[in-house]
Amino acid sequence: MKALGLVAARAPTGFTTSFHEPKQKPLRNNPFCVSCSSSSKTVQEQAKTAVLKSEYKPGVFDDFFLNLFRNKLVQEVGWDSQRPGYDGLIEVVNRLMMKGKTNSDTIEAAVRVLRALFPPFLLELYKIFIAPLGRGKIAAMMVDILKCFGFEARVTALTCQWLMGPCKVNSVELPDGTLCSSGVFVERCKYLEESKCVGICINTCKFPTQTFFKDHMGVPLLMEPNFADYSCQFKFGVLAPPHEDDSVLKEPCLEICPNAAKRRTVARNIDVTTCPKT
Repeated sequence: MKALGLVAARAPTGFTTSFHEPKQKPLRNNPFCVSCSSSSKTVQEQAKTAVLKSEYKPGVFDDFFLNLFRNKLVQEVGWDSQRPGYDGLIEVVNRLMMKGKTNSDTIEAAVRVLRALFPPFLLELYKIFIAPLGRGKIAAMMVDILKCFGFEARVTALTCQWLMGPCKVNSVELPDGTLCSSGVFVERCKYLEESKCVGICINTCKFPTQTFFKDHMGVPLLMEPNFADYSCQFKFGVLAPPHEDDSVLKEPCLEICPNAAKRRTVARNIDVTTCPKT
């Protein structure tokens, strides 16, 4: 008790009373303090988000890659946006989603766009001569070869940072239990963040990219988007499940999805738990 008295004597005047009240709850249980902590945390999260958005600085080739990708999309869709840059690209992607009568139509169209980015003979040669080496491990580890030339991702991710934002190479576990440097971790996907749509992520990126690598380059690929923090894990050398069995189809619409917001406003009796495009 004497020790407590000394602490109280040295405490600031505003807190002295609380030490002498036996029924006073500990400071950490004070609801006012919890509220302040929550508010502070929100501010910190917003600041962190702002930093994440500004981390990647476009390189000298980014405009070239963006225009190349956009031109292939425009050829597939038959329409172009009047808006320049990335905003215009997202509008063309939205039109691609609307054009397909089914999700399968959209996925197939997106695969055609990816194929159009490469000379046909290059894909065939890669599938014939590179993919079979080391039971696919050499193809999956192409990232290590590309890093020698200053790139930070494998064949599919040569230009991924302009599209998806900052990413890094990491190790993933292959089906045989071995670890391989065949992963690419996207810290916060710009494509998902700007489109604000689970359906666009799944049907114009995840499923088409997995299909493209497996069927046209001979490399298994599993992509695992995280819709909570917008990150995404690429696992080259890991076979993805059939589309209909992928748990990603159970993901709900994002709260910020403009299409989901319209559906909630126009038809309140419609269940918007699951994205209509998944």
